[in-house]
Amino acid sequence: MNAPSSPGLARPAKRNRSVLLDQGRIPPQALDLEEAVLGAMLIDNRAVSQVVDILSPQSFYKEAHQQIYETIQTLFGESEPVDLLTVSNALRKKGLLESVGGDHYLARLSERVSSSAHSEFHARIIVEKHIQRELIRIGSEIAEDAFDETTDVLELLDRSESRLFEVTNGNIKKNYETAESLLMQAIKRIEEIGQKSGFSGVPSGFSSVDQITGGWQFSDLVIIAARPSMGKTAFVMSMARNMAVEHNRAVAVFSLEMSSVQLITRLISSETGIQSEKLRKGNLSKDEWVRLQNQVKGLEKAKLYIDDTPALSIFDLRAKCRRLVSERKVEVVIIDYLQLMTAGASKPGGNREQEISQISRSLKSIAKELNIPVIALSQLSREVEKRNTKRPILSDLRESGAIEQDADIVSFIYRPEYYKLETWEDGTPCMGEAELMIAKHRNGSVENVRLRFDGEMARFSDLQRSDWKSLPNQFETYESKMNQPERDEPPAYGNRVEPGGDPF
Repeated sequence: MNAPSSPGLARPAKRNRSVLLDQGRIPPQALDLEEAVLGAMLIDNRAVSQVVDILSPQSFYKEAHQQIYETIQTLFGESEPVDLLTVSNALRKKGLLESVGGDHYLARLSERVSSSAHSEFHARIIVEKHIQRELIRIGSEIAEDAFDETTDVLELLDRSESRLFEVTNGNIKKNYETAESLLMQAIKRIEEIGQKSGFSGVPSGFSSVDQITGGWQFSDLVIIAARPSMGKTAFVMSMARNMAVEHNRAVAVFSLEMSSVQLITRLISSETGIQSEKLRKGNLSKDEWVRLQNQVKGLEKAKLYIDDTPALSIFDLRAKCRRLVSERKVEVVIIDYLQLMTAGASKPGGNREQEISQISRSLKSIAKELNIPVIALSQLSREVEKRNTKRPILSDLRESGAIEQDADIVSFIYRPEYYKLETWEDGTPCMGEAELMIAKHRNGSVENVRLRFDGEMARFSDLQRSDWKSLPNQFETYESKMNQPERDEPPAYGNRVEPGGDPF
């Protein structure tokens, strides 16, 4: 005999879905505006041009209207005239004319309006109604799936966000802007830059790097790649510290490899000059404790936000970035590192290269959507180690060629000291130094920049050498020699590639 269930613990019945679906109400719709828009397109081709990039067939509530609009869309795409006769004939060929109401209904639509005025405004209202219907549908499906005890909660979250993003991506389309409007925006932006730091982007805190990039540019995807132990994390954390402490910029760091406490400990070591080994063991002298208390105050007030969620999916990242930009006014996002991310459980199948390609495209999409620079670290393949010349090239980017295609800037970190070398190719000492090789720069020149590297403090800084200037990029020289027999002597520096001459 079954025990009576407690009313307070009873699971809601399946009828909840139907209640959520409509609750006895008619779904959001605008049938009169649908008729007006279709009628305007039947009498004036200008109306088609105004709404064809706003509406999709699914935007219409009535199925007959979906079929009529899809037919108009097809005719427009084939550069055929759109009017009452051509649409009627096209529907007849597809066997749909009678199902949409026949010639009589098409004629009635054309009589609904006298001109195409306000067609774009009406179309946007139709899109809004469609979005409302989609949100109701998705909300109902999410509720139904949530009641299913066999559903994986994390997978449900991932799938739910993916559905919501598809609604946004598929219905909210940015309209074009005139050259006059864009010119005014550009001039205003240039004036603002001139009144501030002189950089159009977010300063990295490395003056030699900022001279080349003008700061990390908004909507850019920046890839910083290197072999393990080259100092990728140390470089971006030094940069994050510079941005947050010296330039008062809000920075978000997503660390998929190290914990947030480990990262902040690195920053404490860098800020105080106390070796990280001592901080890990807590073996500090009295003077070091005083120094620790006094010198971390700037770091304590910094607008630095660290998220150490492991195996972060691109959908989770997008949601977190949106919240950080909205709530914390974050201006830069740093990801350490790209290959540890996942595309999400909602996209099963495919190989790792396809997954990395999707992640790369999504990172560029996030940068453009939120209008912030996204800086992602990346691993390099072992091909670097197989060559006499250990300088990396673009083809060394691990697992996907899409990374170099999607990125606006691709740079490599190279430290000859790691390979037991004592001098650079030009004969100068390389101990305690590193080089940032900008191998691709979509909007500027490609150059190499030398920086100071302190391994004990895991810290990068500007190279304090009065006679030093940025070096010509050697990328072309090295890549051109990849297929030549290996030589014992390092190749010479190549020529600098000027803006507009980027071959990548």
